Amino acid sequence: MRILLAQLAPRRGAVPANLARLEAIVRGSPADLAVFPELFLSGYRVGDRVHSIAFRPDGPELEQLARVAREHRRAIVVGAPLRSPDRPGESQNAAVLVRADGTVAVQPKRFLPTYGPFEEGSFFTPTNESRPYALGAYRIGLEICYDAFFPEVTRSLALAGASLFVAISAAPVTSRRLFERVLPARAVENATPLVYVNRVGVEDGVVFGGGSAGWDARGELLPPTEVAFERLEAEESVVSVEVDLDEAPRWRPFRPVLRDVASARPSSSGEPGG
Repeated sequence: MRILLAQLAPRRGAVPANLARLEAIVRGSPADLAVFPELFLSGYRVGDRVHSIAFRPDGPELEQLARVAREHRRAIVVGAPLRSPDRPGESQNAAVLVRADGTVAVQPKRFLPTYGPFEEGSFFTPTNESRPYALGAYRIGLEICYDAFFPEVTRSLALAGASLFVAISAAPVTSRRLFERVLPARAVENATPLVYVNRVGVEDGVVFGGGSAGWDARGELLPPTEVAFERLEAEESVVSVEVDLDEAPRWRPFRPVLRDVASARPSSSGEPGG
């Protein structure tokens, strides 16, 4: 699968402009899946405005995303604020998967940082569930930024059948080295490829760090991101990586972590997503 890593800086609060840029990127890319950063459609530091910006499940923003996916026959993962389906008046920081046929799946963020410059817990409602979603013949697991620091999130996705992890982020430059260590570990300990897209730019003095990349099931950087990853400049870039989604079943017999975990304790993975 060819995956586009769109390491971009959104315009804060400018949803139509960010949607238009997403469409231009998708239109110009031959990728099977285009991945954009956390809260790309709204910008990150929008404060209380997030509740007026947050998308309805049946709203025009998600319909526009579905149209883009259908017209260009490409799947999309993008970060957006969504209105909570269960708790009126509350919003979720979500990764939105739009398949090439226009169908939509949503994974809200599970762990909301409330330290340093981050105030997500004041504006968003977390979820307590992760599950992979079908994409063609495979299932992919979605996680958002801080979620990657909780290995049980990624493990639950792997045990439920994910062949690929897609992590989107709005992480500052000061956290970049931490992600460089954590993300390949998530790939290795689950014998599953992982792609990561972090935003760049500045909002309210927070400098976002980039570092978007892909790793195979052995935690090795995928070309061409192994070259870009050596450079620390946090600049906009659009890079495609080739990910072998059949790698996990080939590699897991040689590092059978998931088998050994499953045999050691009862499964709590839940049902795979549709």
